[in-house]
Amino acid sequence: MEITNIKTPLGITTIMGDENGISVISVSDEGEISEQIPAVLQEAVSQLMAYFEGKRTTFDFKLNPKGTEFQQKVWNGLLEIPFGKTISYLELSKKLGDVKAIRAVASANGKNPLWIVVPCHRVIGTDGSLTGYAGGLWRKKWLLEHENPTTQQSLF
Repeated sequence: MEITNIKTPLGITTIMGDENGISVISVSDEGEISEQIPAVLQEAVSQLMAYFEGKRTTFDFKLNPKGTEFQQKVWNGLLEIPFGKTISYLELSKKLGDVKAIRAVASANGKNPLWIVVPCHRVIGTDGSLTGYAGGLWRKKWLLEHENPTTQQSLF
């Protein structure tokens, strides 16, 4: 398993993976920036940096997250949320076929090991509120604004 740390606008991002795909992308406030990026992680780093520069809305590098069958199902559901859009936990539960599984869906969402790429930040409360986010609500707000910037209408 190869590991690299890169600096992003939201903190130090750690990327872990191997020839089978990327298994972890996480963010923290601390950490040392890697001097070299292992070859197997270079595409993920390149695509993440393009995302932060506003030049990429999707990711196409190989993913290999570790989780239960149910977690994998939820994470695959998250991958279907379009860039710039949000969905509620209730809507996601319905899409996955069990409206009563809302707490389990929220739990699996919170255990998402692939920050940004599997867009758990796009899941909000039914009332539109920014509910819990492992990376901190300020990061969730930043990501949603980055993906759907409010354009100021010109008066002239």
